[in-house]
Amino acid sequence: MARWDFSPAPVVDYCRFQGVVCDGAGGGNVTGIDLTSWRLTGRIPPGICAALPALRELQLGFNDIRGGFPASLLNCSSLETLNLSYSGVSGAVPDLSPMRALRELDMSNNLFTGAFPVASLVNMTSLEVVNFNENPGFDVWRPPESLTRLRRLRVLILSTTSMRGGVPAWLGNMTTLTDLELSGNFLTGRIPPSLGRLANLEFLELYYNELSGTIPNELGNLTRLADVDLSENRLSGAIPDSLCALPRLRVLQVYTNFLSGPIPAVLGNSTQLEILSVYKNQLTGELPANLGRYSDFNVLEVSENLLTGPLPPHACANGNLQYILVLSNLLTGPIPAAYGECSPLLRFRVSNNHLEGDVPPGIFALPHASIVDLSYNHFTGALSPSMAGAKNLTSLFASDNRLSGVLPPEIADAGSLVKIDLSNNLIAGPIPAELGKMVRLNLLSLQVNRFNGTIPETLAELRSLNVLNLSENALSGQIPEALCALLPNSLDFAGNNLSGPVPPAIIKDGLLESVARNPGLCVAFRLNPRDTTMPMCHKDADKRGLAGSAWIIGACAVVCVVAMLALARRWLMRRWAAQDGDQDGTSSSSPGSRRGHGGSSYDVTSFHKLTFDQHEILEALIEKNIVGHGGSGTVYKIELSSGELVAVKKLWVSSSKQNQKHRGGWGGEEDEGRELRTEVETLGSIRHKNIVKLYCCYSGADSNLLVYEYMPNGNLWDALHGGGWGFLDWPTRRRVAIGVAQGLAYLHHDLLFAIVHRDVKSSNILLDADFEPKVADFGIAKVIQATASSRGDTTASTTTIAGTYGYLAPEYAYSSKATTKCDVYSFGVVLMELATGRKPIEPEFGETRDIVQWVTAKVAAAAEAEALDKGLAWSPFKEEMVQALRVAVRCTCSIPGLRPTMADVVQMLAESGPAGRTGKTDVKGYSGQQPKPVAV
Repeated sequence: MARWDFSPAPVVDYCRFQGVVCDGAGGGNVTGIDLTSWRLTGRIPPGICAALPALRELQLGFNDIRGGFPASLLNCSSLETLNLSYSGVSGAVPDLSPMRALRELDMSNNLFTGAFPVASLVNMTSLEVVNFNENPGFDVWRPPESLTRLRRLRVLILSTTSMRGGVPAWLGNMTTLTDLELSGNFLTGRIPPSLGRLANLEFLELYYNELSGTIPNELGNLTRLADVDLSENRLSGAIPDSLCALPRLRVLQVYTNFLSGPIPAVLGNSTQLEILSVYKNQLTGELPANLGRYSDFNVLEVSENLLTGPLPPHACANGNLQYILVLSNLLTGPIPAAYGECSPLLRFRVSNNHLEGDVPPGIFALPHASIVDLSYNHFTGALSPSMAGAKNLTSLFASDNRLSGVLPPEIADAGSLVKIDLSNNLIAGPIPAELGKMVRLNLLSLQVNRFNGTIPETLAELRSLNVLNLSENALSGQIPEALCALLPNSLDFAGNNLSGPVPPAIIKDGLLESVARNPGLCVAFRLNPRDTTMPMCHKDADKRGLAGSAWIIGACAVVCVVAMLALARRWLMRRWAAQDGDQDGTSSSSPGSRRGHGGSSYDVTSFHKLTFDQHEILEALIEKNIVGHGGSGTVYKIELSSGELVAVKKLWVSSSKQNQKHRGGWGGEEDEGRELRTEVETLGSIRHKNIVKLYCCYSGADSNLLVYEYMPNGNLWDALHGGGWGFLDWPTRRRVAIGVAQGLAYLHHDLLFAIVHRDVKSSNILLDADFEPKVADFGIAKVIQATASSRGDTTASTTTIAGTYGYLAPEYAYSSKATTKCDVYSFGVVLMELATGRKPIEPEFGETRDIVQWVTAKVAAAAEAEALDKGLAWSPFKEEMVQALRVAVRCTCSIPGLRPTMADVVQMLAESGPAGRTGKTDVKGYSGQQPKPVAV
């Protein structure tokens, strides 16, 4: 637009321009300009209003309008529609009252600051639409009653605009409203009954505030109301019958409140209801028997309540049901047989209830479902061979039931499965050898059943396996040697009838407890001679044990010789060092390192069986081994005498802390030393294939040494942005995304206390030889001992600002509290990097925008393909990449509470793969609000 000629006598016919609308009269006056999502940058020309006096509509959303609000637009006195949404406009909003003809104003999803422009808005009496959604930078403000002057107003969207106070009762006088959205603010107090006077209201969105009290019965007067969302507040009392009886009610969402009483039975008579989401309340009674019978019912979310009685038998009567989420209630009775024929189901979760009877065979074969969760009930009967048809299934949870029969070999044909938990049942027979074909399997829990026969050697093909638990069964025979090469992070064969020698790998890793209570097992050698928990193998036990013992004796002899040579070498080096001084460039400032050579100044805390000692590490801390420097220390790449490579991070302790009287043995003050020790020991205890392995920590007076596994393919930043590793194809990038998501989900959800990484970025994601990702650099991570409430608050937090620009969640701008949702946001940025190939900050995004705003604009405009990495333009995986971008947009929602958890993200990424392209985005009205995550 900057090149347009706005002189008094232009030589250009604007009406020929794409995106320009003219009135068709002889003069060809320009009446409308629509350049939405044109990727424009720069400023609006100052003469636009004078040159185009008939301009009535200006649509510039999803562009890059740098700087503040374009002052030249204030002269467009004929303008009726102005849309600057998703355009990176910042600064204060000026007095808009000169634009007296304006009817529709959309300023949503920008970066405005300062005072909310309510003073000018109340004088613009022609306004019908006001949308300032997602502008959290405004000063805190309270809506004045003078807004009632806007007698033509139909749409009022002020979500996430820093509004404070109560929901004004005078809003009930704005009877022309059809859409009222005040979500994501700081509103307190009760919902005023006067809202029941808004006879034309169709959408009411008050979620994610701090509202209390009961839901007014007067909302039942809103006969046109179709969508109501009061979730994430502190509401109590019952759900009004009058609200549930509304004839046009399509969406009812009141989850995460303190509501009690029954779900009104009248909902079962609804002909329009599609979504019922009431999870995390204190609701009692039975689910309406006719729920879904007369409508295109789509979502049933009632988890974490106190509901009793049976599941509604007609929920899938119209063949549209996608989500049944009824976890953690007191439901009884069988699963209706019709549920097994409900092919649209994406998630079926009924765990933690009192359900009983045989599971309908079709439940195990739902063609589109990603999760089937039957755990902690009283189900009986056998697993169905029909599960071979569950091509999209990623998680099968059926633990703690009374299931019997055998594990069908056909389960291996459900090739998308990542997690299988059938523990604590009555399943018998052999473990199918076909399980070895399930290459995606990450968790296999079959403990406390009646499995017999041998452990299939084919399980050694499960290269992604992280948890393998076969304990408390009746398995016999030997432990397959090949299986131990995997050594999952959690391995348990205890309580069986296994026999023969324990594989050396299990002994060396100190995992004997995982094979306990197997009377026929023996060990060929002991790490600790005083450890007699398991008998030694007799020489004539079997050829394998004899050969193993001979090999070990020979190996020990070689080790002894090598050790003697190493001792001689160290003695000579110490003498040379005493004569020639320290050659690593730090001799004068590193007395601790030199004392460390004598073995007296470093304390060691090991987390794995070590094949090296501190002397070998310390002697390799020389300049030629340095591969990187940071603000806190130096990173070395060290090749051990065994040929193994390790990475050593040397963290310096400040001189002021060195001089403290009490060092606590970990470098620095006693309190800080204790905190460091707690964090390092916690991180060292982590066992996950997608988190870099910390072997040990050496702590001294002036430095701490962290010894990690070495990652030969460097970090993801270099791999994506020019590190010389060649171009990463999409399957590799997707594997990286899922691996990182699984690692973060483990930190957030699978530990006693959540760990917030606080610096998730592509340079902190390392790649092993097979490009398997490992989350690294926990230098600023925090162990969060969250006091989770009885309502299941999983958003653990810490209050120290940390992170990297471009990856930081926006709440850091107004709060120092770091939560797991901050990690989710940062992961979303990494996911955008993977799909677009772009850095978080690029010149093409504009001065005030980053990759999040840029990608979000593309997704909202259904132009995701334009954002994909150009090197993958002809990729057959384009649809998967688009789905990944949509997941990334949800992760980077500016409202923390609306971001999914990392557990959700793992599932969404799994669903976005080749087998699961069933997601949809529902954008309603003017909101532009990103869809709220479905509970899992």
